Amino acid sequence: MPKFRRSKCNQARVLSSRVAYQGPVFHVTTDHVEEPGGIRARRDVIRQSGSIVVLAVDDRRAEPRILLERQYRHAAQSLMWELPAGRIDEGESELAAAKRELLEETGYTARHWKKILHFYVSPGFLDETMSIYLARGLQAGEAQPEEDEKIATRFFPLSAAKRMALNGRIRDAKTISGVLWLAQTPRRAR
Repeated sequence: MPKFRRSKCNQARVLSSRVAYQGPVFHVTTDHVEEPGGIRARRDVIRQSGSIVVLAVDDRRAEPRILLERQYRHAAQSLMWELPAGRIDEGESELAAAKRELLEETGYTARHWKKILHFYVSPGFLDETMSIYLARGLQAGEAQPEEDEKIATRFFPLSAAKRMALNGRIRDAKTISGVLWLAQTPRRAR
């Protein structure tokens, strides 16, 4: 299989760019670009600082249990089961953001942390990346949700979470990615 190299011939050239919208969480740029192959196009891109996701696992039993949270998501107009997640604040490291979000949303802290995945959320129009951190050695505490967060938490056996991901009860891409990663990764490799 051929390897693809990053070179000037396969990168876009930005001809012009302007901020079309500036909000507290993201901004939108309207870019006019010349893409590889000479294609000229207008591209509206949502710009966001990046996010983290926490795959919090209680592995003290024969079958690991995953901590999921259920909250209302307006864009999806429904309650959804998800892994804890959130934005990386300016000047904050990914790991610090992961630890902060786990505590704020669930009240848990973890003794062991490992970055397991990094991906673009929807690169057709969004520059946001997500990093999923595996959190083990969990210790319960008191959640510190933000004012607009109403979150319920529950542990699910890995087999149940996998079924939920495959049968559509979990509809969130970051959560599906984390659950399926854990389901296919041998315990000794985690």
